[in-house]
Amino acid sequence: MSTAFGPAAAPLSPLNSAAAGTHVPQHASGSSAARTPVEAAHSGPVLEKISVRAKIAALLQNIEAVIVGKREAIKHALIGLFARGHVLIEDVPGVGKTTLARALARSIDCEFRRIQFTPDLLPSDVVGVSIFDQKEARFRFHAGPLFANVILADEINRTTPRTQSALLEAMMEFQVSVDGETHRLPNPFIVLATQNPIEYAGTYALPEAQLDRFLLRLSIGYPDRDSERMVLKGQRSANPLDTLKPVITVNEVLAIQGVVRQVAMEDALHDYIVEIANRTRVHKGLALGVSTRGAQMLQRASQAYALIDGREFCTPDDIKRMVLPVLGHRVIEKGRDAGASRKDADSILQEILEEVPVPI
Repeated sequence: MSTAFGPAAAPLSPLNSAAAGTHVPQHASGSSAARTPVEAAHSGPVLEKISVRAKIAALLQNIEAVIVGKREAIKHALIGLFARGHVLIEDVPGVGKTTLARALARSIDCEFRRIQFTPDLLPSDVVGVSIFDQKEARFRFHAGPLFANVILADEINRTTPRTQSALLEAMMEFQVSVDGETHRLPNPFIVLATQNPIEYAGTYALPEAQLDRFLLRLSIGYPDRDSERMVLKGQRSANPLDTLKPVITVNEVLAIQGVVRQVAMEDALHDYIVEIANRTRVHKGLALGVSTRGAQMLQRASQAYALIDGREFCTPDDIKRMVLPVLGHRVIEKGRDAGASRKDADSILQEILEEVPVPI
């Protein structure tokens, strides 16, 4: 098993590669002989050497300048970014859901769009529409706000199921289909959606298929007294969000996403994930257990957590920390009504964690 890398250690070799795209220049020589495993997988050019740990630490510190005292919530948002997933931020109004999403977007040198979901929002308002061009005598596609790297889907449960469904293909396949034509979304692409869990008037509960598109669900919670005092003092004269600068580029995000896939996970940990998933499918308190896709998402989130924690390998604790955020919205308790609290599901998952033997 690998050892954790420290501040002075060399960065993981896959970080020197980027995912496919046109964000960085090609090799001068054009040779592919020296390409790393991740570079070969994505056919992308090599980036300059950077430290994984330094970049992640800079990103955490930058966001913490705005979201004070909520490092674990910030880590979960970064897990969604680096694991190529999407994040559902579910909490009461005024605790920083939208601010967290905006701070993450401002910390990356990328394109950001905010979509305010309302009952009258149409699918074409999100993905775009084809308009007939009289000069060229053909339809031309005009991209909607979904075509950006970071999307803030604010109050996503306030729009109709028809509009919610417009996100299904985008969140799973990173593309949209309009009038029989497929259009690829930018890379990287992440949806950060917010919703209020205590107000259901005028809302439409997210269907299970929509929830399954989110890698994880997180809540921010109220800050402690010291953190809240720091927020009040920090925003006395100006909002720190207004002066937040990018600390990481799109190419570096793509490279770290490649590193996540290289984080080692032993066979015993694969068995551990499979056993947890199987227990959810037979538990007497659950009407629907975790799918294979849910197990895959748990693996990827655990790899990302390990990397953010400064390690090249996963441990059982990484998996245990990710079970509730990744699986809590993917199981259905028996007798639960749509939009009801999922606290029972979290309790059942915690019970399963205590019963499943932890690999040593």
